[in-house]
Amino acid sequence: MSARTCLSISLALLTSWSLAVSAQRLPSRLGGPVGPPPKAGPSTPTPAKGGPAPASAPAAARPTGPEKVVPFRPGETLTYDVSWSDYLTAGSATLMVRDKRSSFGSTAYYMVAEGRPTTLLSKLYAVYYKADSLVDAYTLFPQRGSVFSQENGRQRMKETRFDQAKKSATFQMRTATTMTQDQPLSGPTHDGLSALAAMRTMTLAPGASSTFSVSDSGYLYRVQANVAGKETLQTGVGSVAAWKIVPNVRDTKGQTVGRGMAIWISDDARRLPLKIQAQLPVGAFVLTLKDAR
Repeated sequence: MSARTCLSISLALLTSWSLAVSAQRLPSRLGGPVGPPPKAGPSTPTPAKGGPAPASAPAAARPTGPEKVVPFRPGETLTYDVSWSDYLTAGSATLMVRDKRSSFGSTAYYMVAEGRPTTLLSKLYAVYYKADSLVDAYTLFPQRGSVFSQENGRQRMKETRFDQAKKSATFQMRTATTMTQDQPLSGPTHDGLSALAAMRTMTLAPGASSTFSVSDSGYLYRVQANVAGKETLQTGVGSVAAWKIVPNVRDTKGQTVGRGMAIWISDDARRLPLKIQAQLPVGAFVLTLKDAR
């Protein structure tokens, strides 16, 4: 694996924390086109809220019962520094809960993550990633998610539409051609962003764990997120007590995928993802929280 590819992976880590699992990430068409990265100047307009779902979108029955209690809110914006082997600032990443909207017969949080290299590195290798997900407010499972990648002018879009009730998903990848794949699910299944959101709500105590399925780029994984213990981290928002969560990721054959992955969640009411790391052949790639709003 080249350093160039590893840089691309590191910038994509936030778009789906399981990115050490797969090297490519995707853009989005959730409720409207997201399109290519924004240009300098006025901010890119957000897709219209509550827009009509495409004809191919799954029709979901409105859930009953209360919404999930969550530590995040619409408008939350988290900014991260991306480092390589503890000495190189490789880029930046942003995770945002853009809004909360009516979606697919339910209510969903529209979550967006972006990653890009530093100005210097972008002159050597221009990369940009943008992922988004419509995360159901009643279940915290995704309705629809996608990731857009742009590398030196080459674009790729991957999109997954979930029908959680029917235990099925449809994955589509668009480059110069379009590939579509139906995917049976064993039960409720996350994408990368919804999995990160759900881990912010899990029980945080020594020895606690949570097991769930994740669909990523047309592949299914089984994840056991284990709480290893509490540590104190130095971040851009100060010295913060945090719970370290170590994901054990296995593919459908039971083989372990990825190594050295860990996520630190703050031990406070906001349950902020303070740090995300993955070990790759060229060194450790780490995202550390720089700012939280």
